[in-house]
Amino acid sequence: MKIGIRITAMIFLSLMAAGMAQAAEDSSAKGTGGTAGRPHFLVELKREATNRGNLSETTKTQIKIDAFFDGIISLLRLEVPFTDDRTSFEGDPVSPRLGDIKVRVGFRPVRLDDIPLGSFLEATFPTASPDQFGRGKYQVSPGIWSHFPISFGQRLPEAHQMAFEPLVQQVFSVAGDANRTDIHYTKFELAWRDTWRKKYFFKLIARPIVDWQQDGNTGAVGELEGGLIIHGRWRVWLLLGSRLWGGDRISNTYDKRVGINAEVVF
Repeated sequence: MKIGIRITAMIFLSLMAAGMAQAAEDSSAKGTGGTAGRPHFLVELKREATNRGNLSETTKTQIKIDAFFDGIISLLRLEVPFTDDRTSFEGDPVSPRLGDIKVRVGFRPVRLDDIPLGSFLEATFPTASPDQFGRGKYQVSPGIWSHFPISFGQRLPEAHQMAFEPLVQQVFSVAGDANRTDIHYTKFELAWRDTWRKKYFFKLIARPIVDWQQDGNTGAVGELEGGLIIHGRWRVWLLLGSRLWGGDRISNTYDKRVGINAEVVF
């Protein structure tokens, strides 16, 4: 288990070094007078209480660290979950267990008629300890996303900034414990976001899943987020989620969820 954690850390640090080198090259090409090549970071702390989720969707505390760059590699992300020892909705935050660590590499978006089309590659490592708190499989997950600004003309004040943010992600296992169930599903994320006066934000998400390990059966969850932007750097928000359809065997779904989140950008 410790070897898996070390490998994850080494991969993340190597990718971060490569991304920083690429950002430095871009910055040099633009000259030393600007700051376009300077990376910045986001740190998020998330606490989620989840009822009737599968092994990857349970009550936990999670730390996420994002590093942003201006090069071909535009994002490096590390997600470290700490699953509660008691996996009920109430959980037990004072006795956390390490879950499966995720690393994501995002690539610079290309523009199609002023609409960005981004891509990423994510890897999940079976680092959970004990291993029953994870899926027991190495997972690979390519994905694409976009961002469509929405304008209602004079119908809404200019203080509202709305956007539609779709994402498609393919997840499949490639190795790991042969006695554990293989993983193969497609996740769609359809998000509508509204930021008001650059201070408040609201997000509505539908997340349908096609689980190929369950003969192509589908499920979906819906989530509602609302929060506050503090001094442009801090964000705090509340998340409420519920199953829309499908059974609890569908990957990446749950019955209900309540989350409290905080993040800072620097």
